[in-house]
Amino acid sequence: MSNVLITPRSLTKEGHHALDLLKDSGHRLIFAAPGKQPSEEELCRLLPGCAGYLAGVEMISSKSLESARNLRVISRNGSGVDNIDLEAAKKLGIEVLKAEGANANGVAELTLGLIFSLTRSVAFHDQKMKEKVWERIKGIELVGRTLGLLGCGRIGKLVAGRALGLGMSVMAFDLCPDRSFCPSDEFSWGSFEEVLEKADVISLHVPASPGEKPVITEQVISKMKRGVYIINTSRAGLIDEHAVITALDNNRVSGFATDVYDREPPDVLSLVMHDRVVATPHIGGYTAESVERATKIAVKNLLKCL
Repeated sequence: MSNVLITPRSLTKEGHHALDLLKDSGHRLIFAAPGKQPSEEELCRLLPGCAGYLAGVEMISSKSLESARNLRVISRNGSGVDNIDLEAAKKLGIEVLKAEGANANGVAELTLGLIFSLTRSVAFHDQKMKEKVWERIKGIELVGRTLGLLGCGRIGKLVAGRALGLGMSVMAFDLCPDRSFCPSDEFSWGSFEEVLEKADVISLHVPASPGEKPVITEQVISKMKRGVYIINTSRAGLIDEHAVITALDNNRVSGFATDVYDREPPDVLSLVMHDRVVATPHIGGYTAESVERATKIAVKNLLKCL
């Protein structure tokens, strides 16, 4: 019997039938606090004695890993591993596995939802109606507009297909473009600068990288169309928050939407509270289908390793 730590908030709060596969294989499940992201201190208390770790998006530091003398594998219930000190894991001989693609559809659909919310000020109008205030902001129609994708991997391709179905044109930039992907005459690959110059809406789908620096900076925003909309369902570190707030205040950017934060929940709310920002609490992969796929893959990866 091995101990396996379970920390994803959806699993500690609601459980999941796929976890029974771990129990049936003789493993003992240890849960973090229900529905809460564990701190470093909590991980240092829970991890010792565990051979497996089904992890969420919490930060997993070298200190946490060094406390886990018996840990053999970390299995993420998603595709991102930028929250894990990979160098420390490698040094300690801890395997890190991902649930590749499990959340892609959920994130892609949320991206489209955020585009609609921004371009038609859905959140603003809903709030005003609840306040019994009849106030309207003129929106834009998406047909004939250009969606710019910064990053066009698995999620970006799904977003592209959906945007094309809405009558948009799509231009994508990727460091390693898949030239075989050409779903429509209205889709094209472009340079980073071309996407910035031509897009009416820009959506980020860039994977995390070591020593990551912001992609959306003051200089980059200055090259975009005036009045552009920006959506980030990828990584909080891709955005220079101060630059975005300044651009919103001077109307260089019409609206910004985010589903990702450096800390969850965020402790600095200057961007979230801006009246032309739509913020969601990291719900891209929080659908019944995404949780189902991600949990099954994460459990399968754990069983294979253990």
